[in-house]
Amino acid sequence: IDCKMRMSDYEAKKEFEKDNIKYEIKNSIENNHTLHYIQTGNDSGPTLVFVHGSPGSWQDFKAYLKDPDLIKKYRLISIDRPGFGYSEFGKGLHLQDNGDIIGCALKKIYNNKPIYLIGHSYGGPTIALLAADYPEKIQGIVILAGALDPAIEPKEKWRKAFVRAPLKYLLPGAFRPSNQELWYLKKDLIPLQTKLKQIKCGVYIIHAKNDMLVDPRNPAYMKKEIINAAFVKDTMFPSGNHFLPWNHYKDIKALLMQLN
Repeated sequence: IDCKMRMSDYEAKKEFEKDNIKYEIKNSIENNHTLHYIQTGNDSGPTLVFVHGSPGSWQDFKAYLKDPDLIKKYRLISIDRPGFGYSEFGKGLHLQDNGDIIGCALKKIYNNKPIYLIGHSYGGPTIALLAADYPEKIQGIVILAGALDPAIEPKEKWRKAFVRAPLKYLLPGAFRPSNQELWYLKKDLIPLQTKLKQIKCGVYIIHAKNDMLVDPRNPAYMKKEIINAAFVKDTMFPSGNHFLPWNHYKDIKALLMQLN
C-alpha cells in the first residue's frame, strides 16, 4: 500500500477538466522549500486558503475547490502542507516552519482583497499561527476540529521512537511525516499559546462533541486564549466526529459563503 494520500498533477488535471473547471497547479519556492497548491475560482475575488490536517493533502478540500457557488465568489487555494502531497513529501516540520513557509506564499498571492484561512485538525493551529504572524493579511480564520490546547494533547510517547531511524521506516507513506510533526506539536503548541493573543481577525471555531481524535475541550481553551480577536464564534456539532470538512460540508460551505 502506497499510503501517500496525494493526487498527482495529472490526476488533478483530469479531475477538474471533466467538470470543466478552470484551475491552476502551482509550485512556489518559500524559504528554500517547495509549496505545492491548486487554485480555482475568481482571481479578482477574496481568497479562501484551505489547510489540511495530518496526514492529508490539498485534495482533502477538493469538493470546495469544485463548488460552483464558492468558485463564483472566491479565489480558492488548497495547499499541500510541507512534507505532504507534493510539497517535499516525507519530512514533517515544526509548526512555526509550516507557518513561515505558508506565510511567505500568502504574501505573494495577496491581491489586495481579504484572505480567509480554513484549517482542519493540524491545520487549525497552523492557521491560528498565521493569523497571529500576518495580522495585516488575514481577515478571518475558520478552525475545524483544531488541536490547540497543549495541556490536553495526548502524551503518545510511542511517537518519539518512530521519529528516528530505524523505526520511522516502519511507518508507511504519509504516516511518517505525520508522526514526526505530531510529536513536535506537543511542544510547539506551548509558544503558540502566547501568540494567540496577537490574533486580531474574526475567528470561527467548529468542533464535534463526538470527536475521538481531537479533544472537544479545545474550543473552550481557544475562547479563553484568543482575547483580542475582532470576534470569536464557536459551534459545537452533536455529530460529525473529527471529519467535519466532509461530514458537515453544507454547514461549512454556508459559513464560507457569508465570510465576505
